[in-house]
Amino acid sequence: MKLYYAPGACSIGIHVLLEEIGKPYDLVQTDLRVPPPERTVTPVNPKARVPTLVRDDGSVLTEYPAIALWLARTNPEAHLIPEDLEGEVRTVEALDFCVSTLHMQGFSRLFYTRRARTPEDAEANMAVGKDILARGFARIEDMLAGRDWLTGTYSAADTALFYVCLWAGSFAIDLPPNAAAHFARMKARPAVQRTLAQEGLA
Repeated sequence: MKLYYAPGACSIGIHVLLEEIGKPYDLVQTDLRVPPPERTVTPVNPKARVPTLVRDDGSVLTEYPAIALWLARTNPEAHLIPEDLEGEVRTVEALDFCVSTLHMQGFSRLFYTRRARTPEDAEANMAVGKDILARGFARIEDMLAGRDWLTGTYSAADTALFYVCLWAGSFAIDLPPNAAAHFARMKARPAVQRTLAQEGLA
């Protein structure tokens, strides 16, 4: 397998999953500051985005939820997703909330402020993004109440929460208690420590 990634981008969660699984894989670093047509990842993924996973048969998987689900399902010995249907859909539900709400609706607005055309535009997007994140992390607090992991046992969903919690530090966003404790547990995992070191973020 080969993972196209950018240090500290959402691909770091897939990188963690690969480390948890423990099978051989290669890394190809992509600079997201490079225009999409010229990015390293573009020849294999016309979307020019990470994560992108090239499987051993040469086929390509894109989009975080799809890659995470495939890795979890094809490596059952790693116990990254429950075997029962209810457990699986709850894991996908939690994972998708982190990706589609916290990442795409919340943090994407904060990242946009760096490219905003006017200070007013930047301020408005920042305010909306932070409101979405505040409400989103409040939901995460409820999901983690009385639990170490999002769905009760460690799963692929926790890697998605990990990367958005990692981003919170870049914007001086204080994580609520349960999310902060989850982030600490993630950073204590050997797979996460190896990933951070490999991406130069240790």
